[in-house]
Amino acid sequence: MNKTQLMKLAFELASKGGFKTFPNPNVGAIIYKDGKIIGKGYHRFFGDHHAEIHALNEARENAKDSIMFVTLEPCSHYGKTPPCVDAIIKAGVKKVFIAMKDPNPLVSGNGIKRLRSENIEVETGVLESRAKKFYQDYSSRFSRKNSYVALKYAMTLDGKIATSTGDAKWISSEKSRQWVHKLRTQFDGILVGVNTVFRDNPELTSHGRSKNPVRIIIDPYLIIPLNSKVIKDENATVIIHSNENKTKKIKQIQDYNKYLLYIKSQNGLIDFKNIVEELRRISIFSILIEGGGLTAWLALKSGIVNEIITFVSPKIIGGKDAITPVEGEGIRKISKAIKTKVTRFEKMGEDILIISKVIKNV
Repeated sequence: MNKTQLMKLAFELASKGGFKTFPNPNVGAIIYKDGKIIGKGYHRFFGDHHAEIHALNEARENAKDSIMFVTLEPCSHYGKTPPCVDAIIKAGVKKVFIAMKDPNPLVSGNGIKRLRSENIEVETGVLESRAKKFYQDYSSRFSRKNSYVALKYAMTLDGKIATSTGDAKWISSEKSRQWVHKLRTQFDGILVGVNTVFRDNPELTSHGRSKNPVRIIIDPYLIIPLNSKVIKDENATVIIHSNENKTKKIKQIQDYNKYLLYIKSQNGLIDFKNIVEELRRISIFSILIEGGGLTAWLALKSGIVNEIITFVSPKIIGGKDAITPVEGEGIRKISKAIKTKVTRFEKMGEDILIISKVIKNV
């Protein structure tokens, strides 16, 4: 088989990942030696080993002096998994054919440079036109200089998101909820606090649409129930925590193929600026926040929110203890209020949809 045929097979493998690897790219890898394929692999789901690692694991010691074909440049940085280039070097692969450089600035060119520094021959551009088309959506995301964050909530006419008992099903109309499911597909991740998981046990999916965003749960003390839907189902989930001591709980969560992201907290609160920065490092560039009032306040206070999506339902709950969309300590003077500019206002089923841009943060 020639290099074009082998790279085509690598792309066929890459396609098997479907939408399960989102927001990471689908990647396929083949290891070839002495006229036959000795290893194959593809990235199966978000948080899984990369394609190169699966191929190397299949080839085992036979990978020495072999040739690797991979659809996208091997990573050279620590993300969810260790660098693939290190594994390739350690295995003794002698040559690597790459369809396209990775557009991710953390990787682009660095993986190739690292391989060549270890005297591994590298050839790029094999089926590059196919690669550019295959990775078009993935590549486009790196044109963003900053992450994009939207805050979404549904409230009653008197500004409540739940009753004093926590009941919130359903404030918004069926049409509004269907619109939100479609909205979710436009984001890399959907974020809530762990209290929302305890209260609602949500799926946080797009309900049968083309792709699901990565569920992001802020859980500083790592108290998330193992029987919650975001842990037990197969969809991608990132748990952001500040507790390194719960080694048993960490292992149990990892056994469900969920990704744990450690970020230091202060008094049990994790800085949202750090959250956005760390999520960007693992290819999550756009985030839809659907958490409770404290999560909303902390996000707004940090200045990371770009857009607010509000559904107003023609219902009234009342009660001073009913839950409001934005809680926390709040702002003491109207002159210091977070200012927004309404960019969209329309009827949505029984509700009113208001979309506004944040033009002044705390």
